[in-house]
Amino acid sequence: MFSMIRCAGIALALMTVPAMAADFTARSGAPGHDQMIARSNPTPADGLAFVRPVLSGVLYRGGFKGGDKARTGLSGSQRKQLCEAGFSAARYIDFGKHTEYGKTSCSSGQLTYAAGKSTRPDDVMKELHDIIKNPGTGPMYVHCMWGVHSSGAVSAMALVQFCGWSEDRAKQYWNEARNGADCSDGCDAWIDHHFEHFKVNSALTISAAEQAAICPK
Repeated sequence: MFSMIRCAGIALALMTVPAMAADFTARSGAPGHDQMIARSNPTPADGLAFVRPVLSGVLYRGGFKGGDKARTGLSGSQRKQLCEAGFSAARYIDFGKHTEYGKTSCSSGQLTYAAGKSTRPDDVMKELHDIIKNPGTGPMYVHCMWGVHSSGAVSAMALVQFCGWSEDRAKQYWNEARNGADCSDGCDAWIDHHFEHFKVNSALTISAAEQAAICPK
């Protein structure tokens, strides 16, 4: 009887212990398929939606709860929270018309916030390459208004560039993770058009060991 009570007490205690915060900086390899398309994952800052791993410890994607209709981007508080979670960079892909960019400092280091284009992804790929090659550098968070189309396109391109995915596989991932959202002129045409502006850069190769640490299988 004592053993049963003791076990029940331990179980209750474990249930009441708060979950540990996610480690967004861990390069632990192979983000799972379910995590990559999940609609609910650990969130590094309040008010974000569809936060999903792309490259472990290097690249995460997402958007805003309810969308960013004013196109003002990440708030000062959200930038600070991302910085405290270990992120070194954030990019607003395509829609940051009224966004103030710049640097945010915190106890964990510094976050650089900048614009990005899904039809001109070269600078984002170069920054990601620098992050991969410098393990002490925190990950990048790419986002758009909702976290579906544009951030997904850049993420799909990163999987081709750094993980050796085929374009077809990357487009399938993008399509599966868009949550059924509509696309102007059709979704196949939308993602095909964006990939027309992307080409693998042979100068941004990474080692097999680096791929094993960050890439999905």
